[in-house]
Amino acid sequence: MRLLIVEDEKRLALSLAKGLTAEGYAVDVVHDGIDGLHRASEGTYDLVVLDIMLPGMNGYRICSTLRAAGHDVPILMLTAKDGEYDEAEGLDTGADDYLTKPFSYVVLVARVKALLRRRGGGGPSPVHTLGELKVDTAARRVFRGEDEITLTTKEFAVLEQLVLRAGEVVSKGDILEHVWDFAYEGDPNIVEVYISTLRRKLGATLIKTVRGAGYRLEAPR
Repeated sequence: MRLLIVEDEKRLALSLAKGLTAEGYAVDVVHDGIDGLHRASEGTYDLVVLDIMLPGMNGYRICSTLRAAGHDVPILMLTAKDGEYDEAEGLDTGADDYLTKPFSYVVLVARVKALLRRRGGGGPSPVHTLGELKVDTAARRVFRGEDEITLTTKEFAVLEQLVLRAGEVVSKGDILEHVWDFAYEGDPNIVEVYISTLRRKLGATLIKTVRGAGYRLEAPR
């Protein structure tokens, strides 16, 4: 899952990003309303954490602009204000939930997870089966036959990108973008390390390398 945080309090934004990354999400952060609207409009995010008081453009305008353009990404609004009027205004502009500062980080994570579950409700099954391999993206569990395979958070996130596009070629860049984040400046060959580990744990023939293009997850014939 890929999250966008639009928050001008840099210490808070980076703290939230660090915590949500530890929860297994890929997190991007911007500190300006106009940048936030541009990023959110790209349509690559599963959820936006949106502050109301922002330079450039406030959260109300960002939210209403996204909804007017047809974007249905879940939006969790953050604000230092409180009171029924502020909450009503946030929800009227199309926000899905509302959290007043100061808030508990545990509560924020619970709200994020609830919004993501709600977004997934009524959609495709979170359980993907390819031959003997079964991947439950909601419970974050992987089985090969009757045996459960233990994966790290990053290993699962890489596998999830392949599972969600099973049979298609997924580029190294796509995996980096969704599993790490836009600010990652390390060696892009880190993807190859995780692919190698997944092959060792899941079977050498499951993930095919498409030379010059990326990787494809295939059910064994």
